[in-house]
Amino acid sequence: MPAALSLPSGPETILIVDDEPANLKILATILGDKGYRVIAASNGETALRLAERPPLPALILLDVMMPGMSGMVVLEKLRENPATRAIPVVMVTALGKERDEETGLQAGASDYIKKPFSPLILLARVRTQLDAARLRALLRDELQREKQLRDLEGDLMQTVVIRALAHLAETRDLETGNHILRTQKYVRVLAEDLRRHGWELSDSTISLLERSAPLHDIGKVGIPDEVLLKKGKLTDDEWVTMKKHARIGADAITRAEEDVQQEMRLRWHDGEIDDKTRDLLDCLRIAKEIAHRHHERWDGRGYPDGLAGDAIPRSARLMALADVFDALISKRCYKEAWDYGHARTTILEGRGTHFDPAVVDAFERCYDEFCRIATTFADPKDEPQDSADRAA
Repeated sequence: MPAALSLPSGPETILIVDDEPANLKILATILGDKGYRVIAASNGETALRLAERPPLPALILLDVMMPGMSGMVVLEKLRENPATRAIPVVMVTALGKERDEETGLQAGASDYIKKPFSPLILLARVRTQLDAARLRALLRDELQREKQLRDLEGDLMQTVVIRALAHLAETRDLETGNHILRTQKYVRVLAEDLRRHGWELSDSTISLLERSAPLHDIGKVGIPDEVLLKKGKLTDDEWVTMKKHARIGADAITRAEEDVQQEMRLRWHDGEIDDKTRDLLDCLRIAKEIAHRHHERWDGRGYPDGLAGDAIPRSARLMALADVFDALISKRCYKEAWDYGHARTTILEGRGTHFDPAVVDAFERCYDEFCRIATTFADPKDEPQDSADRAA
């Protein structure tokens, strides 16, 4: 079982790894000025020794390109060692090294930052990863102290983790927490209507759909800021990069599934899995479907795999419509908010091409409820532009 990171009682320790003394000095100055305790290594072998020396570092900033043992090899060894497996690692890459970023994320890196880096961006990334690590440590400690209450706390714990991960993605995309709430409610409304019209959906399945929905765009954590936050139209290459968030999200949730399964194998020696754990695994399974497939289109022209029709999981078909409707009525860095009527027309025009016809029919029946949700949980200063269309 990997060693759990403990909650810090003093300044957080950050291990910086780079073969260039000038880079180490810059990083140490930026981080030290903010009160972090910094330890440095100029090669992979030293980094591995320092990483497992108590007190364990709270975060590692790891250069990819180093002579001898490369950053990727160091990352692999950190993930193989139970003592260092849980330490978040931010890879430091050169501009134009997108392949390094993909490889690092697949190998278990938490994030990456490109050289030359802005101190503000560096500190923001560091703070995000430390906050996430603190949350994970807090949740682990709570689980250890409260095992006898796990049946009572299971639903709340899952909700906290899912919301926390979703908000991490939103900090990169400049969306608001209300986007999570609205899309959750849209998905539930659609599912309940479709059950009334012939879809076999149990109460527990509808609950799982709603609880899994916030992770639909978790993969955006792995998309570069210059693409994710670009105000103008994306180039062809940038669009290829943006579309990778579907696979990145699915891969991240797959790793979470594996972690839960490993934890349960260690905890339950007889092989039995309790109801709450089974529920969590079901939630992650649906979340993975949604993250991976909610950009597929009914006509097969979506991504990442061009699935069509019933080959697309139902969960993803519901989220596809919910996500597009909410994106249309919300202000983004590249567009103004549309009025509800305009968004409605666009959704209806996508029946049988972009969206499952049955899901569009459910949307049409539930349009007033969509408008009520959008208005009740509107973003600050983001009112619809045409109130006459609200009840159309």
